[in-house]
Amino acid sequence: MKTVLLIEDDKLLRENTTEILQLSHYNVLAAENGKSGVKIAIQNRPDIIVCDIMMPKWDGYKVFNVLNRKETTKRIPFIFMSAKSEERDIRTGMNLGADDYISKPFKESDLLNSIDSRLKKLAFVRGIPKQQTTDPAENKMASLSEFKTYIKSLGDDIILSKNKLVYKEQKNANYVYLTEKGMVKNYRMDEYGKELITGLYKSGDLFGFYSFNNPARYSETATALEDGLAYRISNLHFREILSHNPLLTMELAELLSDNLTTLKSHLLEMAYASVLKKTSNTILKFAAKMQDNQHDSINISRSDLASVAGISTESLIRSLSLLKKDRLIDIDGRNIKILNLQKLYLVK
Repeated sequence: MKTVLLIEDDKLLRENTTEILQLSHYNVLAAENGKSGVKIAIQNRPDIIVCDIMMPKWDGYKVFNVLNRKETTKRIPFIFMSAKSEERDIRTGMNLGADDYISKPFKESDLLNSIDSRLKKLAFVRGIPKQQTTDPAENKMASLSEFKTYIKSLGDDIILSKNKLVYKEQKNANYVYLTEKGMVKNYRMDEYGKELITGLYKSGDLFGFYSFNNPARYSETATALEDGLAYRISNLHFREILSHNPLLTMELAELLSDNLTTLKSHLLEMAYASVLKKTSNTILKFAAKMQDNQHDSINISRSDLASVAGISTESLIRSLSLLKKDRLIDIDGRNIKILNLQKLYLVK
């Protein structure tokens, strides 16, 4: 049973979170402020630490800095948990070297997934022989799943900020990315300055790789649609890994082939489908990428929806109104909720 140290000054939240963790079979040590949390961490050396930022008697940043200076605690995975979800606060925590952040209020699944991911990452790193650690390209990876685990373990953490650039078209393709949280769009601009979205990437999706052999340039621009987190490794490192792992190279080639087939289908749809069909299919595409289940709402700008559909924003808005009138969707501000999934697929 893994031990989680929870440092949280809000008594009710501390007790509720402790219960969530215990029901998920974690041993929990709880501290009501940063100073006592540091003491517990040094004495007990938990497997992972979840720590609030704004607290009396040492805030979360000081807790991290103190523990990071001690040999016995500096390698313990550390997750910040705070209502301070602004970009600068997230960046402060991640730049210190924290492993992850969770914004309050949070879903139970977000907390548990973050803890599980960090513990798996630690186990993976500890399991790598020292001679492999010094030459990562020699690691043998037979599947895409192993490659993703590798990027999470040894890649750089990149904060995704809504509407902020990840990389720009025609710049050197220096990195390959894996989305951990949030959502990223790839797009190109036509000669009239109109944006066309060419790819959507959610948690667990790879993006940013364009060549298996030679250095390349990004053929698209990538921007975050939501705040989130990604990992990246250098393109040079990526190509070295592929040179030692032919099975992985084949699986990535199949992924690129599938993406190309999907893109061709999308282009045919843009050329020949009705405006209403383009709109309904675009909603379904975003739903598949953004929703945990079909009852969740999609929160996305109308311009992004129109960009994927390949129609004007005005045409998209008219189509949304027709779909709402037919009770296939419901609209509340930016939020779109699918009411009848089967009929939405059958729109012509």
